[in-house]
Amino acid sequence: MSVPIRQQLRIATYLLRQRLKGSEHYPLIVEIEPLFACNLSCPGCGKIQQPTEVLRRRLSVQDVLTAVEGSGTPMVSIAGGEPLLHPEIDGMVKGLVRRRTYVYLCTNAVLMRRRLNRFTPSRYFSWTVHIDGLLERHDAAVARSGVFDEAVVAIREAKARGFRVTTNSTFFNTDSPSTVREVLDYLNDEVGVDAMMISPAYAYTKAPDQEHFLGVEDTHRLFAEVFANGRRKRWRLNHSPLFLDFLEGKVDFGCTAWAIPSYSVLGWQRPCYLMADGYAATYQELTATTDWGSYGRGKDPRCVNCMAHCGYEPTAVVATMRSFRQSLRAVLSS
Repeated sequence: MSVPIRQQLRIATYLLRQRLKGSEHYPLIVEIEPLFACNLSCPGCGKIQQPTEVLRRRLSVQDVLTAVEGSGTPMVSIAGGEPLLHPEIDGMVKGLVRRRTYVYLCTNAVLMRRRLNRFTPSRYFSWTVHIDGLLERHDAAVARSGVFDEAVVAIREAKARGFRVTTNSTFFNTDSPSTVREVLDYLNDEVGVDAMMISPAYAYTKAPDQEHFLGVEDTHRLFAEVFANGRRKRWRLNHSPLFLDFLEGKVDFGCTAWAIPSYSVLGWQRPCYLMADGYAATYQELTATTDWGSYGRGKDPRCVNCMAHCGYEPTAVVATMRSFRQSLRAVLSS
């Protein structure tokens, strides 16, 4: 099962409560960036392009706990930068787990084996390792040789110690249906990760490499071929069936960036993890002062090629919850 049943029930109850309350904006998962510094220089990422004084800043454990409690989110994704560079990262995870918040700790896995002893397996905690292809393709994506092999060893050691391990893979226009299937087959069958997340690369403004991002039509063609002949049913994908339909071009959705807000050393980022139109001091300020209806494909030219799950997965999840047929489909596919 890609998502444990307890977690599914927790999220379903949370969404139902928000609907009954008539909430217009609420977080499904909060993206926490406790630092922007990283030990890699991936050409498809722009986080380390921040000024030096910003790269030196760190969120404290209390900063993170206060932000999460203020948002009311049931889930947190801790990213960066490389969060394992943060000296208090284990304290952040422990504090959130104590509050029964589901935590996904995103990492490139370079430091993962050396940090495993600082963490404890829990049903509320998952590692999320970035894997953007098999050996040569992944090492090219992170601009350093040996990272793929280290990541696989780290995943296997974490699994052996009882941790839940998921992966996150971003695909570019240099990928083909066969290269996508190869990495999903490998992670699913040979490495045995608990679940996999996938996303088409978004044309992130600060990323050094601007040539290899996918457009909407490219994304539709790629994933329609990847999922042909019912292949997606055999993979433990950590996505709603409707979001996978969206990637294939079978359905279309609007962006709900408010559902996966991003909090960092600069504050609450407006409107999402991938775009920065200013910052708010609190989650309440973010939701109240952001013109959410101005963002998404067909509204903001910067969003024209975006199909990232930070904007469209929550739309698919909400649509699933509002349909008995789609809810049953999601349960049967998990």
